[in-house]
Amino acid sequence: MSVIVVGAGEIGYHVAKRLSLEKKDVIVIDIDQEKVERVRETLDVEGIVASGSSPGALESAGIKEADMLIAVTNSDEVNMVCCLVAHAHNKVTTKIARIRNLEYLYDAELLKKANLSLDLMINPGFEAVSSLINLFQVPGASDVVDFNDGAVKLIGCTVYNPLFHKGIPLAQLHKESGIDDLIVVSICRNGTVIIPRGNDKIFYRDAIYAITGQDHIREMMRFFGQEGRDIKKAMIVGGSSVGLLLARSFERMKVDVRLVEQDETCCAKLAEQLDKTIVLHHPDDIEELLSEEQLGDTNLFAAVTDDEEDNIIWSLLAKQKGVGKAAALINNMTYAQLISRIGVDFVINPNLAAINRILHFIRKGKVLSVASFYETNTEAIEAVALETSDIVNTPLKNLRLPDHAIIGAIVRNGTLIVPKGDSVILPNDHVIIFALSSQIPKIEKLLTVKVDYW
Repeated sequence: MSVIVVGAGEIGYHVAKRLSLEKKDVIVIDIDQEKVERVRETLDVEGIVASGSSPGALESAGIKEADMLIAVTNSDEVNMVCCLVAHAHNKVTTKIARIRNLEYLYDAELLKKANLSLDLMINPGFEAVSSLINLFQVPGASDVVDFNDGAVKLIGCTVYNPLFHKGIPLAQLHKESGIDDLIVVSICRNGTVIIPRGNDKIFYRDAIYAITGQDHIREMMRFFGQEGRDIKKAMIVGGSSVGLLLARSFERMKVDVRLVEQDETCCAKLAEQLDKTIVLHHPDDIEELLSEEQLGDTNLFAAVTDDEEDNIIWSLLAKQKGVGKAAALINNMTYAQLISRIGVDFVINPNLAAINRILHFIRKGKVLSVASFYETNTEAIEAVALETSDIVNTPLKNLRLPDHAIIGAIVRNGTLIVPKGDSVILPNDHVIIFALSSQIPKIEKLLTVKVDYW
C-alpha cells in the first residue's frame, strides 16, 4: 500500500510511524524542515519539505499512483486544498482530511458541495469527546470500545476484587463470575503485556482488557471489583472546541454542568451556544476558583484549555480538592502515556482518537473498526470474515495465529460466541481480534480474501 501523509505533526508522525512498522510505502510532506528531518531520522519513510497543497509536491510524492492521502496539517484550508488537488490527479485515491472547524462538522454538506470527494473527515476533538462519553457509560473503566454497533464491548479496567489475590485461571472465569460471555484478551502486569491462554492467571491489581455483551457490563465490572459512580455533576475548565463539545454531550446526558472560561468574549459566545450549562467567567487564577468551589459532590472535573501543563496541574488539584474523577486534555502523545500514572483518571487525546479513525481505513480485509492502545502497544480489530479468507471454515486450534494475538470473540447473527479451540469461524461472522501492534500484518493476511475470490 502506498500512502502520502501531509503534515508531520503529532497525528501525521504517529500514523507514519505505525505504517512504517507495518512495511507500508509512506511519504510524508511538511513545510517544516525540522519536522521532516525528525521523520527521516526516526522512521523508515521518505520526507519532502514542501507545502502539502502544492501540486508539484504531491506529484513528486506519487499522488497518481497512491492508494491513500492523509491530510492532517494544522490548517483546515491546506488539508481541503490538498484533497482537491489529489482528486484532480487521482480520483480513486482514498482521501482523509483533518477538519477542526466545528461549522463543517455540523454542516457536512458544505464539503460535499465543494467536490472534495472526502472519504473521511476527521475532527479530532469530536472523536476524543465521543470516546470519552462512551467511557463514562461504564463507571470504573479505563477504556471502552464498541463492537457490533455497541452490542459487544471491549473494556479496560484494573482488577480490585480480593478474590484475585491468589490468582484465577482464565479457564475458571466463567464459573467464578457466572458470566458466560466474558473473555479476557489482555493482561498487563508490571509493564508487560500478556496475550493470555486458558492456563494464565489474573491477579489482583492486574490491568486487563475484557470482552462481554452489553447486558453483562455492570455484572462484569462488579466481578473485577469496579463499581464507579454515574456522572451527575461535572465541571469543565476551558472554552475550547473540546469544552463546547463536552458540555453539549453532558447536556444530552442530563448532567449538571458548569463551564469555566477566563476570556469574557469567549464566555458570551459559549453561553449563546449552550442551553443548560452554567458558563462562569473567571479571569483570575483557576486555582483560586477550585479552592472556593465545593468539589466533593462533583463526579467529573475536565481541564480542556489549550495549555497542556495547566490541564494536568488543575486536574491533579481538583483531585486533591475531592472531585470524583479528573480528565485532562493532552495532545502530546508522550504526555498522554505518562499522566495516568500520576493521578489523572482520564486522558482526552484528540490525536489518538483521530489516529484510531485513520487506521480503520488503512486495514486490509473488511474491517469495521480499529482501536489502538499506545501505552500497551496493542490493537483491537473488528472485521467481517470473508468467504475465501484463511480465517474461515477452520477450527481455531488449527489456525496459524501469531503468538501474540487472540480471537477475542465471534459475533454470529448478533449473538456473541466465546471462542474455543474447536470453534469455527463462518463467512460473514464478525470477528474481534486483539493483538500486539507488531502482529497486525499477519492478522491482515488472515483477513484478506484470496485472489480467486474476485
